[in-house]
Amino acid sequence: MKNCRKAIFIFLIFNFLFSTSYCQWYDPDKVNKKAAALNETAYGYATDGNYKSAIANLNAAIAIEPKFVDAWLSKAGIYANMRRYDSSVFCFQQSMELDSVYASVFLLPYSISLAGLGQFQRALDVINVFLENKTLNPHSIKAGNYRKRTYEFAVAYEKEHPAGNYVFAPKNPGDSINSIYPEYYPSLTIDGKQLVFTRRGDRDEDFFESRLENGVWSKAAPLEGKVNTAFNEGAQNISLDGQWLIFTGCNYPEGYGSCDLYISYKMKNGNWSQGENMGGIINTDFWESAPSLSPDKRSLYFSSSQPGGYGGKDIWVSHRSDRGIWGRPVNLGPAVNTAADESCPFMYADNQTLFFNSNGHDGYGGTDLYFTKKQTDGNWGKPVNLGYPVNTIDEEGSLIVTADGATAWYASEGVDCRGALDLYTFQLRDDIRPPRTLWVKGKVYDAKTQNGLPSTVELTDLNSRQLLSRVQTDEEGNYLTTLPVGSNYAFNVNRKGYLFFSENYALAVNSVDTVFTADIPLQPIAPGAAIVLKNIFFDTKEAVLKPESMAELDKVVQLMTDNPNLKILISGHTDNIGRPQDNLTLSNARAAAVIKYLFSSGVIAKERVEAKGFGASKPVADNTTEAGRAKNRRTELSVVSN
Repeated sequence: MKNCRKAIFIFLIFNFLFSTSYCQWYDPDKVNKKAAALNETAYGYATDGNYKSAIANLNAAIAIEPKFVDAWLSKAGIYANMRRYDSSVFCFQQSMELDSVYASVFLLPYSISLAGLGQFQRALDVINVFLENKTLNPHSIKAGNYRKRTYEFAVAYEKEHPAGNYVFAPKNPGDSINSIYPEYYPSLTIDGKQLVFTRRGDRDEDFFESRLENGVWSKAAPLEGKVNTAFNEGAQNISLDGQWLIFTGCNYPEGYGSCDLYISYKMKNGNWSQGENMGGIINTDFWESAPSLSPDKRSLYFSSSQPGGYGGKDIWVSHRSDRGIWGRPVNLGPAVNTAADESCPFMYADNQTLFFNSNGHDGYGGTDLYFTKKQTDGNWGKPVNLGYPVNTIDEEGSLIVTADGATAWYASEGVDCRGALDLYTFQLRDDIRPPRTLWVKGKVYDAKTQNGLPSTVELTDLNSRQLLSRVQTDEEGNYLTTLPVGSNYAFNVNRKGYLFFSENYALAVNSVDTVFTADIPLQPIAPGAAIVLKNIFFDTKEAVLKPESMAELDKVVQLMTDNPNLKILISGHTDNIGRPQDNLTLSNARAAAVIKYLFSSGVIAKERVEAKGFGASKPVADNTTEAGRAKNRRTELSVVSN
């Protein structure tokens, strides 16, 4: 993987077991003059970046003087700059077979080329030999020790994360997306069917999109509307619902610094609005770039060189309030940021896993890719290196992961690259995959008028009671929220003046592979209005509330607090299995357990809540099936007065 914006040229060499002469015989002054001249010419070409001509001249020199060690070393260095490490290794091996003493000066770059091939143990062996040289200057010792640390990291990583049957096989999606121009910084909607990326043409950078239709990507075209301008637009992120585009604009007339963050909105006609500067709360006199929106569009992660961080560039986050105002950015802290540079954040669809790149954490050298997990206390866990061959000794740029948790997109100069950079996909190793994430979408509306309602959609982990996302619907009530597989969730929809809606998604064990559609009618608060509390849980034949119930009960407390005149009835219901009297007793006990918790909050007067059990007398489904009986086992909230 390569950095999405620049080429990095490194001089490297390959490992070799010394088995020939231990004394130097090669004398550069005795090389054939014509061959030496060709070597000088090659040097000039290489300096200008014309590697093809440089290699041709070196081949001609070696044809005249097959034992021309310097020519072999020059070829090795040029191939290393081209990242053709296999050819670089071969040439260094040839030079060392000719004169191991003369060529031993190049053990450091030799080890780097080995690492470029993924042969980290051999690279470590070579750098250890290099560092045994007592005549090394301080600069060489420092460089050698740095490389040694990276090789030791790589060797240890391989032991801790065995590849097994994993094969790293990037795929070019083809000419519909890639062109003779550089393509980079991919961004996808939650369904994986709309791809937005940056293409650098002859004049500037613009945004293009391609759509997946019947398994085939459409021909990429510029985004319609006013978001593309005569200035450079890049490093964009489309929201998972496809409605917002946040991007980096550099040297805009109204900009606060060299590069600022801008936002564009998708309009009803399908076009994108002109980009709006996100303002002086987020943008500074310094550099802001590489934005990534959280799935609920309430948190914006980005990289900035503004003061107050831990190094050159850090990752920051701004949170959006319920009123739609972006807050002052907060640094993600020392778990993520280092004294070096961190950039290219990507918040995955689970709203918990953040991918980013860094040249400050332990890794393979240069800039590597990592991920970190948000902890239950809101802090970030120790970053995990994605490992070789996702990370290499070269510079890694941006990476995104689709909602299946398995497929990654990135920019690279692959062997079948159409231009300077193409977009590619590959499958992540199992041990570095985030959880597969489903999603639920639909419309919230008034149960009486059928009109759409702007509302708040919340997703809470039932075990940790951690709020994972809070999504605001659009003005017509449309929403989309993500559902990471692996936990059980309370799904609530809230709007002032209405009873909240309650749903449960049990994904901790069940392996489902679907998209949920839920159009949600909200009941206006009025006598007789009722809802089923679907996240109230009891063990079989028990009336003790399970801990997973607390998040839902806290919602009821909040409802009562927001509506101080509201009086409610909590009713318990069972299926028809067992003796009717036992069912009635159980339902009464369960309703009583709920109101006991409500009273324990200390903010609800007892006269505002009553409890009543109905046993199996009020079924809402057929008791002859388990699915029907499950619906009948329920706790309801109904409005007595308001």
